Amino acid sequence: YIACGLDPEKNVLFVKSHVPQHAKLGWVLNCYTMFGELSRMTQFKDKSAKNADNINGGLFTYPALMAADILLYQPDFVPVGEDQKQHVELTRNVAQRFNHIYGDVFKIPEPYIPKTGARVMSLGAPESKMSKSMPEGCVFLMDKPEEIMRKFKRAVTDSDTERCVRFAPGEKPGVSNLMAIYSACTGKSMEQIERDFDGQGYGVFKGAVGEAVVETLRPIREETERLLADKAYLEEVCRSGAEKASRTAERTLRKVYKKIGFLAK
Repeated sequence: YIACGLDPEKNVLFVKSHVPQHAKLGWVLNCYTMFGELSRMTQFKDKSAKNADNINGGLFTYPALMAADILLYQPDFVPVGEDQKQHVELTRNVAQRFNHIYGDVFKIPEPYIPKTGARVMSLGAPESKMSKSMPEGCVFLMDKPEEIMRKFKRAVTDSDTERCVRFAPGEKPGVSNLMAIYSACTGKSMEQIERDFDGQGYGVFKGAVGEAVVETLRPIREETERLLADKAYLEEVCRSGAEKASRTAERTLRKVYKKIGFLAK
């Protein structure tokens, strides 16, 4: 996060397990989250289908913990990818339900979804989200340039006869995904990308996308490597961030406890 540009002096960065208020509020919100709501969560259904031998209670109730992660800090907006919008909607529902019973306790947050790059799809299976569970189709921030280029050269395009770079997610999911990635890295519009690569074919385009990603991630990887060598600095960022987050989180938790009748220490 620091290497990507978040200044610890202006942003509170912390390890969630260092702030126990998350788990405490998560349990309370479990009691205001409906079974049917949790059953409908897309990620629960997807992960249950892929891991049928490990469908546990933690996976089922995880969205209530995510709601706590958000509501503890009373935010106006929650930056998310398009696939996480459902979790923010559940958070809003839980907060509104709690407020209806106990009064104005939680601020109702809005999802903030970027116009480009909101949901990056797998390079190997463009109908699925890019995920670390499918590493060949996933680009990691710390991948070396040659590894990134290899993944993009092997990226799935489309089997159509048109063979042109055109943004049409329904018809050309592979190429459209590559265009979205290229747009996020370069700031170019889809129309401009189509003009730039008119008549050049998929091979040239995949190489250009790979190079754009390499140059976008290069300073992040180099700065991360520098930061990882300074363990004392990172530990201090985590300690200081946890203290700041705990102060804010505790105010919200105390308000919740008071409303539901838990005795204060």
